[in-house]
Amino acid sequence: MSEPRVENVWAVLPAAGAGRRMNAPRPKQYLTVAGRPVIEWALQRILAAEFVSGAIVVIAPDDPFWREFGFRLPKPVYTVAGGGERFQSVANGLRELRRIAGEDAWALVHDAVRPCVTATELTRLYAAVSDAAPDGALLALPVRDTLKQAGVGRRTERTVDRSDLWQALTPQLFPLRALLPALEAVLQTGEDVTDEAQAMELAGYAPALVPGAATNIKLTHPEDLALLSLLLKEAEATLP
Repeated sequence: MSEPRVENVWAVLPAAGAGRRMNAPRPKQYLTVAGRPVIEWALQRILAAEFVSGAIVVIAPDDPFWREFGFRLPKPVYTVAGGGERFQSVANGLRELRRIAGEDAWALVHDAVRPCVTATELTRLYAAVSDAAPDGALLALPVRDTLKQAGVGRRTERTVDRSDLWQALTPQLFPLRALLPALEAVLQTGEDVTDEAQAMELAGYAPALVPGAATNIKLTHPEDLALLSLLLKEAEATLP
């Protein structure tokens, strides 16, 4: 694999969601796990990567929690107000990134509620974005379990071939010059996209799939908190 030639990489973390499925008193990115807010874990992991220059955190316009914590982070971190949907928030973050870092920046978009991303995954993703992946890349996992398509009454209709299926993770790393127009096109057409790679696909790009870790899980439901706590404590215990 050739050496990466990507520079001026900034993280963009959409954190404007309310996380209503958690049924918690505050958005899930601000819940405490293993002694720290989830978003702090995510930022620390991302900013620890040598190739990341800083971060843009996209928060809700009326977010009362970000300033409450006063996070002490090792690199510059800026905030900007988000939109109603994830892709709108990411677009806002990218516009702020363009203002701060210029048109030639690369955007490392990461879920604020994925606190267990590893240094190995980040290095692998960065290495993939070279001449072999000019359209960018995303962490993903090959689908391992048998997949069923449901029919009427949630009865099995057929088994889905999983041989070419991958589960998308984050971070996802794209050139700002390509990703921002792709998301702005989505805003114009009203398409419903669930991640940045989908917007890039709609714009005609073919991002590379980079194997991620099964531990890179997203906080979605209350039962995820115990597993995240276990994973984070275990990771901290193994640090030198």
